Amino acid sequence: MSRTIEVRVSDTLWRALQERSDSSGQSIHHLVTAALAEALDVEHHSIFQVSTSGAIVQGLYQGCVTVADLRRHGDLGLGTFEDLDGEMILIDGHCFQARSDGSIVEATDDELTPFATVVSFIADSTESLGPVSSLDDLTSQLDGLRPSSNVISAFKITGTFDSVNLRAACKHESGTDLVAATADQGLFDVLDIAGTILGFWTPSYAQSIGIAGYHLHFISDDRLHGGHLLGMSATRVIAQMHQVNDVHLAIPETEAFLEADFSGDTSAALEIAERSVRRSNSDQG
Repeated sequence: MSRTIEVRVSDTLWRALQERSDSSGQSIHHLVTAALAEALDVEHHSIFQVSTSGAIVQGLYQGCVTVADLRRHGDLGLGTFEDLDGEMILIDGHCFQARSDGSIVEATDDELTPFATVVSFIADSTESLGPVSSLDDLTSQLDGLRPSSNVISAFKITGTFDSVNLRAACKHESGTDLVAATADQGLFDVLDIAGTILGFWTPSYAQSIGIAGYHLHFISDDRLHGGHLLGMSATRVIAQMHQVNDVHLAIPETEAFLEADFSGDTSAALEIAERSVRRSNSDQG
């Protein structure tokens, strides 16, 4: 949620704001908000991430940060829980767990995450999108909103969706690589549902830390459906975007993380695990 305030400033301050906006290319809204955040010691346009995508690909699912700590760093985000136990959706400061059996529960503050990304979300821009025929169509339209391919962008997309295709990872012990662990994911198709898609676009240069490209989760307004987004369609949705210019990374201090070799290329494994629809034998009937 964002608020509007009106203040009077001196001509000197106004000229300084205009000059800084002209020289930096940043909006006056951005400059004022950033100055207030710094003065009040509030994180703004900062992203907080727990662990790395490379660690998750290798199956390092030991929890290392609590939900309470996550919520101190942001009110919107996504991730997973200890032992890859479902999908995390952090929205409006509340943290939900979408489980592989299709259930949704609100996570307690003492639960742990091995991987998560959160921001204090304030929309820098708001646009109406539609019609949207597929997830590829959605991400293509979101591409048109991003001012640069070299910065991380957070998105919050709301509306009533004609269809939503979701997955939720099943619980696995650490050591099971991500591709194998998501092979028996729970898959769910929901029609005519009001809800929110949220997540991030990350540049390719950061793929050793984050998940390059779009990483999106969904939760319904009634909090009965949610998970990792695999597909969707909608007549019209409202997309809000938040730009990130500051990254904070929490490095796990577990023995497994400290001894792991993260030098390999994880892009192919992430493409399979994060974006492909794979049904287990039980799903196929």
